[in-house]
Amino acid sequence: MNELIATFIFFFAVIDPIGSVPVFISVTNNYNEKDKRKIAFKAVFISAIILLFFILIGELILDAIDIPLSAFQIAGGIVLFLFALTMIFGESKPESEIKSIKNTTETAIFPLAIPSIASPGAMLAVVLLTKNSIYSVWEQFQSSIVLLGVLSIVLVLLLLATKVHKLIGNGGASIISRIMGLILSSVAIANIIDGIKESFNLI
Repeated sequence: MNELIATFIFFFAVIDPIGSVPVFISVTNNYNEKDKRKIAFKAVFISAIILLFFILIGELILDAIDIPLSAFQIAGGIVLFLFALTMIFGESKPESEIKSIKNTTETAIFPLAIPSIASPGAMLAVVLLTKNSIYSVWEQFQSSIVLLGVLSIVLVLLLLATKVHKLIGNGGASIISRIMGLILSSVAIANIIDGIKESFNLI
């Protein structure tokens, strides 16, 4: 149970559901409520497909190009750490992604599905948490369910975006995003340490 809670916190931190609310509000500002719901469902569905793809195929791709998981774990940890630093010290997720909004008909895909929900950090995270050498098929299935649970939270928040944004405001979303960044940075360092131990047989 503790491992599932830790996985949930990790996915929640890297996906940052609350941080997607201001982005969603900005890109759907000119849409009616029916279209907003369609965009929310489409964005979450596309994100789920992308992240589940990385769970199923990510490690196979690494094996095909002969990259050891320990190296990927170290590299992934470094990338996650840098990603977390941008959440803490740089522009928060809502601020940076709202600036990336341009005229586009595919608002559900960009910037909502990618990079707001299925961010590069999230793609790396799902691979690290479903390594075949460490996790059984059942454990990987459980992680997938937890991932879908976090994405369900994203969907609910997007459907309630207007109410949530009125409650926390851009400032609240920014604060939460930075807290998530701090949690994510700790997890990233742990992954780097584990990768180094595995590389040098220190476990």
